[in-house]
Amino acid sequence: MFSISPQSKRRWQRFKSLKRGYYSFVLLCLLIVLSLFAELWVSNRPIIISYDDQLYFPSYGDILPGRTFGLDYDWETNYHELRTSFKNNPDSNNWVFGPLIPYNPFENHFIQGQYPPYPPSAENQHYLGTDMAGRDILSRLIYGFRIAILFSLFLLIITYVIGIIIGALMGFLGGKFDLIFQRIIEILSNVPILYIIMIVASIITPNFWTLALMLGAFSWMGLTWYMRTETYRENTREYVLAARSIGASNWRIMLKHILPNSVSILVTFFPFSVVSGITALTSLDYLGFGLPAPTPSWGELLQQGTSNLDYQWIAASAVVALTIVLTLVTFIGEAIREAFDPKKYSYFS
Repeated sequence: MFSISPQSKRRWQRFKSLKRGYYSFVLLCLLIVLSLFAELWVSNRPIIISYDDQLYFPSYGDILPGRTFGLDYDWETNYHELRTSFKNNPDSNNWVFGPLIPYNPFENHFIQGQYPPYPPSAENQHYLGTDMAGRDILSRLIYGFRIAILFSLFLLIITYVIGIIIGALMGFLGGKFDLIFQRIIEILSNVPILYIIMIVASIITPNFWTLALMLGAFSWMGLTWYMRTETYRENTREYVLAARSIGASNWRIMLKHILPNSVSILVTFFPFSVVSGITALTSLDYLGFGLPAPTPSWGELLQQGTSNLDYQWIAASAVVALTIVLTLVTFIGEAIREAFDPKKYSYFS
């Protein structure tokens, strides 16, 4: 049966005692959960529609044509128009229960007699305004956050899997294996990844997976050096020598002894890898080599804002969102580093 070690409990209690890092962790988790269910509260499709005493659920259901609700067209219902028609007919029992933000990140909203971008307005429910194409900025920030955080987590998985395996083998086996991979890492670390992405983007349209795999192919090297050093150190400890003396295999020593005792360096590296993934995707989108339009992107909003400084709300919204998320992750990283500090918390403390 799985049990939590006393040392892990002490580290968790220490992490919770660091209020800035702990509350940042709770807030970031809340933001991630809300973004994963964004269709329920940031969408142009209502959650529930009551029409002629029948309920419809368009958010996660079928596409409902306009004639379903008495409108004179067969394509998908314009739900903004539907809300207006229900308001203009107060004698009916028809009603709409919609999301808090009634726009999806791809929807172009045009106001008669005006041209986008539109400034922030509670009346139009564009709480942070629109971009140059008339798309709601707040909805694009929320969906862009979901894409950025999932991208960084997927990139982190690639980094950890490759970095831990190669770094542990370099530190454990040493010799020619270590020397060969040192040379390989030195070569790869001098490859200009931005130029590679530019070349690939000129041949094919990059997507979420191709960008993650290209960045992942070069992002594992930093963790590898840390893992190699940690494995070298742990490999000389008495408990490893004792395990060898009783006939434990190399795989058992690595998986049961060295890796569990290297967890502190792996955990402390985690928040900074997330920051690296978010900033990498944002930078690529800003330069135009990231995700294809009209994918919601913080980098694309930054590019629009810096190209059109008369519309300050576009760049400001992306800068503030990016600053908040990166600050939260930084606070979490500081708290994790202090909670896993071996000088304060060891097996004997």
